[in-house]
Amino acid sequence: MTDKPALLRRLSAIEYFTFGFGTMVGVGWLVLMDDWLGRGGPAGTMLGFFLGGVLLLPIARVYGSLVRRIPDAGAEIAYTEGVFPPLLSFATGWTMVLAYAIVCPWEAVAIGNLLARIFPSLDSWPLYALAGKTIYAPRLAVGLALTGVITAVNLRGIRPSGLFQDVTTFGLLGAFVVFVSLGLTRGHVANMMPAFARPGTAGALLSILLAMQIVPYFMTGFESVVKGSEEARPDFDRRQFARVMYLAVVAGSLFYVVIVGAVAFIHPWRDIVSGHVGTEVAFEQAFGSRAIAQLVLAAAFLSLLKVFNGNFVAATRLMLAIGRRGLVHPVLSRVHASHGTPSAAIWLVATLTAATAFLGDALLVPITEVGSLAAGVGWLSACVAWLLRVDDEPRWPGYAGAVVAVGLIAMKVLPFVPGSFTAAEWIALAAWLGLGWVFWSVRAGTRAGAAAK
Repeated sequence: MTDKPALLRRLSAIEYFTFGFGTMVGVGWLVLMDDWLGRGGPAGTMLGFFLGGVLLLPIARVYGSLVRRIPDAGAEIAYTEGVFPPLLSFATGWTMVLAYAIVCPWEAVAIGNLLARIFPSLDSWPLYALAGKTIYAPRLAVGLALTGVITAVNLRGIRPSGLFQDVTTFGLLGAFVVFVSLGLTRGHVANMMPAFARPGTAGALLSILLAMQIVPYFMTGFESVVKGSEEARPDFDRRQFARVMYLAVVAGSLFYVVIVGAVAFIHPWRDIVSGHVGTEVAFEQAFGSRAIAQLVLAAAFLSLLKVFNGNFVAATRLMLAIGRRGLVHPVLSRVHASHGTPSAAIWLVATLTAATAFLGDALLVPITEVGSLAAGVGWLSACVAWLLRVDDEPRWPGYAGAVVAVGLIAMKVLPFVPGSFTAAEWIALAAWLGLGWVFWSVRAGTRAGAAAK
């Protein structure tokens, strides 16, 4: 009897950082800046991302401790099995898959939004409209083509995927340093006034709260590091997992704080909100130059590629782990014999991404909200599992992380909290959970059939 193919061990600390940071930072800073500033104003949004980053550090510590003990692609599934009932453990992992998988169609849609800013001809050949948003054939085609590219890269192996992540992440950071540094030479503090979206002390607190509600979605990704823990190089020190996640959280939080401040500094933020001005347009108008806008768009393009790839990798590894445990149909546990990739899981996530991309721009804001809840559920499960499993470390990270996660979940599900779920978000969440139930049921049927034989 031969051993089943295994995931290949090719990743170093550099790749883990680029997956952690790169899976967090996408193109929301370009396409949703008006929504962000409308929530909190410059100070409220910056404080929201800063405080969100600080609050995530205990969760990063919990994940770092768990992955050192249990280096498993299943992450939340692996941490909760044995301490949670099987169905609850599956539900936890399936919900966390959503946090990553839901980003992929977001990026497939966003690539059309991004490129249409450069090539307006993409806004032609309308196909249909959803929620008041028109789906154009060229935009859809670009999104599907990008899905194909990401799928192909990932089918070839973790090494090509890691190299892809390195190039796009450091390319983004290089461009970011250039255009933000240039931005400091233009603009005025007056553009950032009023500092908060709502007046008074209560208004300032509400502004920060509304900004913090989106932090889980836009900072989900630092824990994607642990999904690749089985693919670390043989000489990799597991203690580096925690260090890489700390670095990713800090870098991601600072990136968002700086970009929000830079955009509000160079362009009156209330005009950005009222006129739905994009980040690249704000820079273009401040400098009177199309070249700097193109640099911003190039950075956003690199960012989109890496966040798509990073979330794709995390989602497929979780799918693999779920299939490997027999919690869904075992076909998802297949690993390619030569490339060492979870081929069946890759094709499944690619298919879901392509199908969901047909929903178009109507996806963008609702997906942000649903992804925030899914991340909170995953983080809470990891913290609870850590408290149940680990008894030789200080307890505060687990308790602190659990409190943060519960707070983030509460902000989305309690109807009296401003910015909580609307019908659209509940429908999206119910659809995903329904799909999970189908997979669970098929698994149960498969086991029953095998037992009958």
